[in-house]
Formats: sequence, C-alpha cells, structure tokens
Amino acid sequence: MIRVEKLEKKFGKLHVLKGIDALFEQGQVISVIGPNGSGKTTLIKCILGMVIADKGRIFLNEKDIAGNCSYRNEIGYMAQIGRYPENMKIGQLFTMLRDIRKQKSLDEELLYEYALDKISGKAMRTLSGGTTQKVSAALAFLFNPKVLILDEPTAGLDPLATEILKAKILKAKTEGKCVIITSHIMSEVEEMADKIMYLFEGNVNFYKTISDLKSETGEQKLGKAIAQIMRKQQYV
Repeated sequence: MIRVEKLEKKFGKLHVLKGIDALFEQGQVISVIGPNGSGKTTLIKCILGMVIADKGRIFLNEKDIAGNCSYRNEIGYMAQIGRYPENMKIGQLFTMLRDIRKQKSLDEELLYEYALDKISGKAMRTLSGGTTQKVSAALAFLFNPKVLILDEPTAGLDPLATEILKAKILKAKTEGKCVIITSHIMSEVEEMADKIMYLFEGNVNFYKTISDLKSETGEQKLGKAIAQIMRKQQYV
C-alpha cells in the first residue's frame, strides 16, 4: 500500500535518512522503532508530506505522492503531542473538521468510547494530556482512512483508554487497513504489531516479522530478541 524507495533526507550536515527502502502493506500493523534520532519521525513526516525528501520516492497504492496532496485523505495521523486551537471546544473541533472534509462515511467509535461527546463543551486548553490524546486518537480514525500513522499512540493514556485504543488498532488491521505505529513500549508492540522496522542512524537495520525475530534468536520476548540482534551486530 505504501512503498518507499531510496528515501534520503538531510538537515544541513545531518544525514537523517540514508536511502530507506520499505513496503507497508494492507492488513498489517507495522511498528517503526529505534533510538532517538534514528529517523523515525522524519520518515513519518515524509510519508505525510510534512517534510520533503531530498531524494527517493513514496508511493501510495502505486501512485507517486509527489505534488499530489489529495493522497492525505487516505491517511489518519495521530501525533505524539497534539496541538489544537486553545480556545476551541472539543465539539467545535470535530464539527469544523467534518465540515471541511464533507465525508459521509465516518468512524466515530472512539469519540463515544472515550465519552468525548459528553465533554464537547470543554475548551482544548483545559484538557489534560491524556484527554488531548483521546481527542487525537478519535480524530485519526474519524474519516475511516485506509492508512493510520500513530506516533506513540498510548503515551499519556490511562490503562483503560490504552486497552480501548489497542483494540481499535487491531480491529483496523482486520478491516484491511495499514497501520504504522511508533512506540518505545515493547510489550505493546509485541501485542499489536506484525512486523518491526528498526531504524538506526538513518538506515533500516532490520525489517522482519515478530515471529521471525523470535525464531532467529530463540527468544520468547520481543525486547530480548531485538537486544540480542543489536548486540550481535555490534561485534560483527
């Protein structure tokens, strides 16, 4: 569904992406992980069109996204920290976006699961970090996108809200959607993801299924499997 070819990006002398090749397919949850500064956010922003790559191409459904902003209608994005007009109320925010998109097929499940309809009169500036995350999650799914890009989606959520979102992500997978998540919580990655892309210093260190990672290392826990691979590569 999303194909990335030879993607490169520099910020001044800092070479952030170094020829990334990747395929993100339908009906899968792919977790993009790696240490801070590895290029995860830049890769996501290139796919979203928020950052323009210096070299390489990105395709959505075999169509080059370059110069074509309409492809973004197919993507739901949840930023790690949502930024919204401070004085706008929750209900106004959702109404505004519905009016802009004018889309009939909506997915309002999280809106009601998180009871955001019951606090629609609250201004965004008054919300806790966790409630703001709930708003971001509900907006990411609202327009029933074929692709979901979720950056640290459970950060700041309480345990119940986290379980609701994880169930929603897994449901999206069964509906044939492509879900790309970043997370530092390996237990959640193991629970949700089918594949792991590990970025390190702008390169794809490995891109494998969780079952292959465990089989190759003999480890039952994902975190230990990844740690073993990284230790071996340090001494090669």
